[in-house]
Amino acid sequence: MRYVPGRILGRTTPVVPAVAALAVAVLFTGGCSSAHGTSPSGDPSESATGVSGSPIPSPTPSLTPPYPTGASGCHDNKGWTAEESRDWVRSVVDTPKENYRGDGLRVASMPGYNGPLCRKITVQVEFWKLVYGVANGDRLSDGTRPAYYFDIRRVKRVELHADASVEQTVALPTSLYATDRSPCEGALVSITVGKPLTSKELPEEVEVEVGVGEDRWSRGTVDFRSKRVADFELSQPSAPQVCGPDGKPTADPADVPTPGSQPTDLYPTPDRSFDIGDVLRSPTP
Repeated sequence: MRYVPGRILGRTTPVVPAVAALAVAVLFTGGCSSAHGTSPSGDPSESATGVSGSPIPSPTPSLTPPYPTGASGCHDNKGWTAEESRDWVRSVVDTPKENYRGDGLRVASMPGYNGPLCRKITVQVEFWKLVYGVANGDRLSDGTRPAYYFDIRRVKRVELHADASVEQTVALPTSLYATDRSPCEGALVSITVGKPLTSKELPEEVEVEVGVGEDRWSRGTVDFRSKRVADFELSQPSAPQVCGPDGKPTADPADVPTPGSQPTDLYPTPDRSFDIGDVLRSPTP
């Protein structure tokens, strides 16, 4: 559990150095029922596991509790702003990589320190499947940095009503985090206050870190278009450089150089990626 002031993207957790880092734009592929345009009410909602056993002992008295309890035995959060609710959620949630107690996401309970709150806060835990593709496949073999695109779709949503009175856990979707998943697939978990994310709040760009090896977990840069997102965590694709425009592997990752590993002047590396719609859109007469 950690406390992160300021922007959503800030965190002090170290990230494995990447060989190449690129921003990618959303890929709108035909036939894919992505999260764009989907109705949040139509998504399945699963239950979280509440652990009613002995909570974590309160910290030593030398620590000043950020959310101390009053005479009622809870921390009064009546009248909290959306930002205050988001900051509290960020402070009590351990993402899968941070959860040292096991797999999955955890809402920690430390009575007298992080609550419990007098009023529960609605939290959405949403798991997203990312399918990556390379726009120009002719650049796969020379080690240059290709332009990536991705398609995003929601595979699991769990609604929590959290007050930190008990520890809560959310299991990872097994297939989404399988060790043998396609090298073109990634996973993203978002923790949002209030209602589920809409298509207009989903990220348009996600940073790609190629060369992360077995440790594919990353903070990365995920530009959610919503201030309701309290936290997120990205699981990178293992070898996006081998992915064709359709998001399927076109070669063995061992046979394709890591982008950026071989300097070349043939293709300049773009500072930012672009939306595939801009490429396919007919010019205005």
